[in-house]
Amino acid sequence: MELKLETPRLQLFPWTEEHRSDLKDFLQDAEVMYAYEHAFSDEEVENWLNWNIDNYQNYGYGLWGIKDTELNVIVGECGLTRQQVDGIDYLEIGYHLKKKYWHKGYAIEAAELCKKYAFEQTDTPAVVSIIRDTNLSSMKVAIRNGMLPEKRFVKHYQGIDMPHYLFAINRKDYERMK
Repeated sequence: MELKLETPRLQLFPWTEEHRSDLKDFLQDAEVMYAYEHAFSDEEVENWLNWNIDNYQNYGYGLWGIKDTELNVIVGECGLTRQQVDGIDYLEIGYHLKKKYWHKGYAIEAAELCKKYAFEQTDTPAVVSIIRDTNLSSMKVAIRNGMLPEKRFVKHYQGIDMPHYLFAINRKDYERMK
C-alpha cells in the first residue's frame, strides 16, 4: 500500500537510508531532543532509522518524514509507533521538528493526519501522545489534536526519572469530532 498522507502544504513519507542527514538535523540537536536528555549519536540515529524501517515493514506505519511541499524542504517527522506505559500497549502519535520550523503549525497539521490514519486504517481503540511534563508546546499540540491527559507516569531513561503525561483520544470521541 502506498502511503498517501498529505495536506495542501505537507506530505508525510517513509524514511529511507538516503534521509540519514535529515534525521541528524534534528535528532542530533540537543535543544530538539531535550526530552531525551541528549542529542543522539550517529549510532543512535542509525538505530532510529532502522527502527522506523522495521516498523514500516512490521506494522505498515512508523515515524514518517514531514516535507513542506511548498518550500520543498523536510521539516521533521511525525507518525505512529507502538509504545507501552504501565504494561499497556498504545498506538502513539509522536513528532519531532527541526528547530527552525517550530511554531509554524507543522506538528498539529501532521499529527492530525496521523490521528486520521490511525482511526481509519487501523483497528486501534485509541491513540495517545506521551509527553514529558516540561514540554508545554507538545502538550498544546496534543490538546489541539483532541487529546486529553489521562495519566501521569515516570519514564526511566538515561538513568533519569522523567515525569510524563499520557494524552489520549478514543475512537468514539474521534468519530464525534469528525
